[in-house]
Amino acid sequence: MCTRLPSPFLLLLLLGLSGAASAQERPDGDALFRQLDGELPTPGPTRAASGAPGHRYWQQQVDYRIEASLDEEKHRITGRERIDYRNNSPDVLRYLWVQLDQNTEAKDSELLRIRTTDPVGEENEKSYRELGYEVFRQSFAGGYQIRSVTTASQPPQPLSHTIRGTMLRVDLPQPLQPGGRFSFAIAWSYAIRDISVHSTRTGYELLEQDPKNAIYTIAHWYPRLAAYSERHGWHVHNYVGEEFSLEFGDFVVRLDAPVDVVVAATGELQNAAEVLSPAQRARLAQARAAKEPVFVITPAEAKAAEEAAAKGRPEGRRTWEFHAKNVRDFAWAASRKYAWDAMGVPVGERTVMAMSYYPNEAEPLWSKYSTHAVAHTLEGYGRYLEYPYPVALSCNGGVGGMEHPMISFQRARPEPDGTYSERRKYGLISVIIHEVGHNWFPMIVNNDERRWRWMDEGFNSFVQQVTEGYWEKEYPSRNSARRERILDYMKSSRDQPIMTNTSLLREGGNNAYSKVTLALTVLREAVLGRETFDFAFREYCRRWAFKRPYPGDFFRTMEDASGQDLDWFFRGWFFTADHVDLAITGVRQLELDTRDPEIEKPRAKAREDKRPRRLRELRNAAQPKRVDRHPSLRDYYDEFDEFAVTPTDRKDYQKLLEGLKPHERRLLKLQQRIYVVDFENVGGLP
Repeated sequence: MCTRLPSPFLLLLLLGLSGAASAQERPDGDALFRQLDGELPTPGPTRAASGAPGHRYWQQQVDYRIEASLDEEKHRITGRERIDYRNNSPDVLRYLWVQLDQNTEAKDSELLRIRTTDPVGEENEKSYRELGYEVFRQSFAGGYQIRSVTTASQPPQPLSHTIRGTMLRVDLPQPLQPGGRFSFAIAWSYAIRDISVHSTRTGYELLEQDPKNAIYTIAHWYPRLAAYSERHGWHVHNYVGEEFSLEFGDFVVRLDAPVDVVVAATGELQNAAEVLSPAQRARLAQARAAKEPVFVITPAEAKAAEEAAAKGRPEGRRTWEFHAKNVRDFAWAASRKYAWDAMGVPVGERTVMAMSYYPNEAEPLWSKYSTHAVAHTLEGYGRYLEYPYPVALSCNGGVGGMEHPMISFQRARPEPDGTYSERRKYGLISVIIHEVGHNWFPMIVNNDERRWRWMDEGFNSFVQQVTEGYWEKEYPSRNSARRERILDYMKSSRDQPIMTNTSLLREGGNNAYSKVTLALTVLREAVLGRETFDFAFREYCRRWAFKRPYPGDFFRTMEDASGQDLDWFFRGWFFTADHVDLAITGVRQLELDTRDPEIEKPRAKAREDKRPRRLRELRNAAQPKRVDRHPSLRDYYDEFDEFAVTPTDRKDYQKLLEGLKPHERRLLKLQQRIYVVDFENVGGLP
């Protein structure tokens, strides 16, 4: 029966977590809500049970002094670096491992040996892109040429070393004791890949309309020390295209380039007086206090450099020097085609320079949006952790979107006539927010990307979504557009737990980006609430800034700082491939029994009158009855009306009221609807 009452509300009575209706057997409620003690590493001196770094936490430090030269004719980089390694571990080290990431471009690289091609179906077709890549790789002489590995002392002494794929082992003359330091030097060179032919994360681009003036976006370019940690020792997985786990250190880098080429890089420019004109230096100073981006190098100046080079490249070279402190990597971009704009962004008591570098082919899209998007990222992500570096750069080039400390690469440009679609506009803004946002994850909160991709891509995509919400009302976030796709993915057989190692992911985009974004959104909006979530996530960022967190450190910190048991949430979302699918199996309305006979007996009579009669009852009603033929058989009960209100009923009701407390009497007059919803947990996520 459905009775109309004012002030309706819905009461959900959760009647338990049932088994699955799907083919996969789901765990029972006890398993879903079991603590994560067995899944997380045991706390110890380096990592506390609270999720914070332990009182004996340590990590290595590596400082670099690099001098490199760009050969624009041969598209080649030649360099020499001094590496100062500090052993902060309690272990004695007999050798050091160095990453040679450019060796993925060698013809005998492991990446090529394990790489699969595009599927060739019944049509026996193959994409031009895939075919072009394979033809290109046959002729490209990539990989490092290591010219020497020596001590840094004078005179330098050769060091015994061994190269295995993308890893170089340097054998130490003496074991390196805890707290000890060792300095050595590597001289090297390599050919830069043409990413106009095949897209990659680093290389040079030649535009069709200007095939003589390259745009260089250079990363993974110098031999880098591998990470060494208390959990994994040396991180020696060969580089086959994933991302990295690196150590923090200080960089002094001198980049030698043709005299008319503009260089952007990680760190602060040290010799502006040597590489910029007086007018350009004045504009750079003006930009620091500007409310809108100011051109340091104007599009007209960039165009003039292109046209002059077309007539004959000027002779001479100049060196750009950059210093960067407490970063885990260094990258740079260079081109004579670059215009450069900048504006200062207040960050705490400091001013951070947000800057963009781009060719005229990127106009008017880039001058309108790029630097503003950089500044917006500093503000948005700064709600969780203040940006610690002096500059943040967005550079246009052939790389579709890649992040490095203080500098990022983006490819999006308008049409040749300068027009652009709404998708291109917001795509550029979003990719800049995403790539600049990677300064927080993993460049500052230095997780191991090689093992746990979700800890940088997932966290970054989530904070990107939060930051986009501050750009404008109803910002068309791609994360929102992906929601239906990720829900379909989570219900499919392709789904994997978020806690799947990076190298085993079948669909990195869905699993490491979108699924984590959805999980953290649910945690923030539906489980903890924004204030509690933001406090806990801010604490995680604070604890692990410039350190190397692992998944357990995140899970434990979020519980510790939120004050809530979240093991059930992390187990379901991160350790299983379950999904949200609650089947409603029934809805029932309950009616309050007021105990008032003047109300309840008429209700009961109305229900009885409306009760459907069984066929047997209907047929029996017409049959002759014995009591009709023998009236003497009738007594009180034949005449009794069970729905009539009697004096006894009224007396009993008054006695009941007298025995109730005031709040109990008010409950008897409750004017609300009460429902029971029966459900079955088909998807498995609680």
